[in-house]
Amino acid sequence: MKFLCAGAELADACSRGFEIDGQKLFAVRRSGQVYVYINRCPHRGVGLEWTPDQFLDPSNSLIQCATHGALFLIEDGECVSGPCAGQSLTRVDCRENAQGIWISL
Repeated sequence: MKFLCAGAELADACSRGFEIDGQKLFAVRRSGQVYVYINRCPHRGVGLEWTPDQFLDPSNSLIQCATHGALFLIEDGECVSGPCAGQSLTRVDCRENAQGIWISL
């Protein structure tokens, strides 16, 4: 397991980008649960963020690709709207404890 960040560094309904061992990732916290994905859209293979740490749509309820507007479910990364509908983001296993958020790469 690799350390990602302290739990307090990822507020609820927020997202944050990271780079661990050359791999670009992002994390989203929703209803207290943390989800981590590789930062790569399945349609074009590009990063998803609008600006640094901005991976969510205006309502903060879906992950949105800045390149073509595809929308992904936060809970499982499935594309529900856009050119890659039916495909999914690549999820990274994570867990959270008192020390922070940890990932398996």
